Amino acid sequence: MAETATPLSPRTDDKVRLAPAPAHVAPAPAAPAPTAAPRRPAPVPDREPLWRHVLGEHLRSLRHERGETLAETAGRAGLSPQYLSEVERGIKEPSSEMIAALGGALDVTLGDLTIAVADILTSARPTGRSAPVCRAAFGLAA
Repeated sequence: MAETATPLSPRTDDKVRLAPAPAHVAPAPAAPAPTAAPRRPAPVPDREPLWRHVLGEHLRSLRHERGETLAETAGRAGLSPQYLSEVERGIKEPSSEMIAALGGALDVTLGDLTIAVADILTSARPTGRSAPVCRAAFGLAA
């Protein structure tokens, strides 16, 4: 006993009726072509660079002075080239052990690296600012 489905006839109230747009409505005007010079981005206020950025740039300059590749320096330091690349670009915040290993691979001491980065940070201080940007860390250390 097979039942067959009978096709349903479409109902007129189920159909959506779209009315044509009135003839008197004009399309939206296109955006005017730029006639003036393009806008310059707003100037960014001077900010003190981060330690990891300055350290990374300094490590990269030391490596370049030696004419070494990422793989050569990273191999001597016991790191992956990818990690060294991230350190040099300021993406990773390396531990003091990692910094010492990189310094050893580049024939500089941890103290020398610290002094060099501190000197760069001191010379890069934004004008008109003589105090640290954030004193909260000093309060936590006390």
